[in-house]
Amino acid sequence: MSFESGINELTQKLREQQDSIQTEEATKNAFIMPFISRVLGYDVFNPLEVVPEFTADHGTKKGEKVDYAIMQDGEVQILIECKRIGDDLNINHASQLFRYFSVTNARIGVLTNGRVFNFFTDLDSPNIMDKRPFLVLDLLEIDESILPELKKITKETFDLDSIVSAAEELKYVGALKREIGAEFKEPTNDFIKMLMSRVSDKRGTADNLALFRSLVEKATKQYLKEQVNERLKTALGDSDISVSISETDSSATDESSVNKPATEEAHDNGVVTTEEELAGYQIVKAIACSEVKPHRIAHRDAKSYFAILLDDNNRKPVARLHFNAKSQKYIGIFDENKVETRHPISDLDDIYQFAEQIRFTINSLSK
Repeated sequence: MSFESGINELTQKLREQQDSIQTEEATKNAFIMPFISRVLGYDVFNPLEVVPEFTADHGTKKGEKVDYAIMQDGEVQILIECKRIGDDLNINHASQLFRYFSVTNARIGVLTNGRVFNFFTDLDSPNIMDKRPFLVLDLLEIDESILPELKKITKETFDLDSIVSAAEELKYVGALKREIGAEFKEPTNDFIKMLMSRVSDKRGTADNLALFRSLVEKATKQYLKEQVNERLKTALGDSDISVSISETDSSATDESSVNKPATEEAHDNGVVTTEEELAGYQIVKAIACSEVKPHRIAHRDAKSYFAILLDDNNRKPVARLHFNAKSQKYIGIFDENKVETRHPISDLDDIYQFAEQIRFTINSLSK
């Protein structure tokens, strides 16, 4: 199994089974051992490669063990400490990992709950594990930029020198991305003050901060939408694509324009395809692109709904857009038995809330 296939398979398994896992042992069996074997490529049943319940002979308290040690040429290279799925990965709860890191030859420590894998090394002080990870892998929100570095940890291409040399940049770039993401999601007062000082002479009073908080949130949301549009245009090769539908005041919406025909795209049977349906289709297509090639996502319009299909096959429904009613719009999501459940949405942005379900459907139909 290839590195990429291993990640995709484990991600799908995680989506399907995470809610049924209740214990740390079940987490290990369902997700962590498959990660070691299918993604990293080590034989979990070969004690020369993977040692469960690893105990060092010196320098540690009696009875303390690390969940897994990954070996190469008789030396410990990677230590893995496991928590239950859903548990927070608090570095303060990884005392064994810290202790064993300092008394073995390991240069890589991993703290994981089966979904998130935090990778540590010893950048700050030699032979002492850092408190901040240099690489964070979330299997349900994969940052594809880190995958080449993760691949260096696999058995086939293990390259410790390359991993450590790139770790410092990875550590700080990753931490900065997470901080930027947190600021975009919920801006802090310091962030708002900094931006306000650059565009206004207003003082940092409580009223002004409240005003600029809403403005900063709106500006960042619009900026991110614009970036998504640019990525979609590049990925789909269409300079006319636009899914950045502006937020409007519902009291001022002209309902007669909601289903305005897109460039008079009407069919002989009376079906009219609207701009809004096509924009919704592009959003679903963009979500699906993480699982399949863009050309495999097609659409067919009908009088009562707008169908989005895999391989232009009616037997492979990805989603349906129910946009014909004036009062309420719905997106139809399919389960593994191809049973549709309609969910109300207020605008096109709400489609992104169903990204995981759409990807699940795509993967189910691709089998």
